[in-house]
Amino acid sequence: MIDLQLAAAIVFLISLLLFFLIKRKQFTIQKIIGPLLYFGMYKTKLGLKSMDSLAKKFPRTIKVFGYIGVALGFAGMILIAYSLIDSLLKLLFVDGAVSQVAPVLPFKAKGVFYVPFLYWIISIFIIAAIHEFSHGVVARRYGIKIKSSGFAFLGAILPIIPAAFVEPDEKQLAKKPKLQQMSVYAAGPMANIMLGIICMLLLFFVATPILDGIVVNDGVVIEGYTPGNITFPAEQFGIPIGDKITGIDNYNILSVENFTSLLNKHSPGDSIAVLTENNSYDVTLAAHPENSEKAYMGIYLKQGNSFKDSFIDRFGTWVGELIKWIIGLVYILYLLNIGIGLFNLLPLGPIDGGRMLQQGLYIFMNKTLADRIWKYTGLFFLLIILINLTFAFI
Repeated sequence: MIDLQLAAAIVFLISLLLFFLIKRKQFTIQKIIGPLLYFGMYKTKLGLKSMDSLAKKFPRTIKVFGYIGVALGFAGMILIAYSLIDSLLKLLFVDGAVSQVAPVLPFKAKGVFYVPFLYWIISIFIIAAIHEFSHGVVARRYGIKIKSSGFAFLGAILPIIPAAFVEPDEKQLAKKPKLQQMSVYAAGPMANIMLGIICMLLLFFVATPILDGIVVNDGVVIEGYTPGNITFPAEQFGIPIGDKITGIDNYNILSVENFTSLLNKHSPGDSIAVLTENNSYDVTLAAHPENSEKAYMGIYLKQGNSFKDSFIDRFGTWVGELIKWIIGLVYILYLLNIGIGLFNLLPLGPIDGGRMLQQGLYIFMNKTLADRIWKYTGLFFLLIILINLTFAFI
């Protein structure tokens, strides 16, 4: 029986290819590496009237949003820059440290942050749409013409990764005051971070009470091993990914907090009996890579649970699975909106953070010096990202 995620991926890629072939004359292709790697854009007027309408209806609110976005954008830029540098230093000097940079892709591979395809494709469309729409609304607030909006994709021979875009009039944008330009650039990342915060609040105040009412915790599931150049105990002693841990020594494990609390009572070198749904294992604990006094198994966990009998009797299992799937989507939207929003604030070349930094530097120094600092700052962080990615994949 074919996997649902694989079937959805195949249907999507075929649909994307057919759309491209049918509409190929309307696509603008920007070659990156000859015909092997390219970016395709399908220009439309979709959403432009809504951008105009919002800009005219809420001019003060959008102006405040843009200005707050600039302040928070630079704060986010500092945060993500510090995080990348800190990650690099740990990778270079701390044994077993894990790279904090990974591409988000709908397949499992070393160095990849895996997201199931249906979650991935829905999230990509939502994230891209709100990001670009926000750029457009703030641009229209300041009278900057939006030439087009539309659908795009990154292709590697075949169309693969979808995206969206808005195309402001760059000449008009360049003539606006620096603060207004930075407001336009900050709008996209800020919208993503705001959506991520909304999703987080939904998880805490809506999803958690719902789950508490329909499921009971019954263990912790191993999602993966800690990557790196060290093999940690869970992988070393053969506990497979996907197993549910239900006990340590003579104590039942019901939740992630329960597991962490019990593990914290042990020291590196201690031997423990780990009970799963399928087997039992004698495991010798290692030292935590960032704190040599803490015991460590080297696994990523998620909460294991099962539906309450009373819920199944009343609504059936499929309703519970649908609720869990929707909550899972909200969780992925929370993670990706925060992560992608912050990543877009990096002081790197043509992305939003890079363009904000460039305009900010123009305020304090002459254009020649500002462009030189902007260029080398971008190259510095590009190098850090590439080193982090290299560590993730090796």
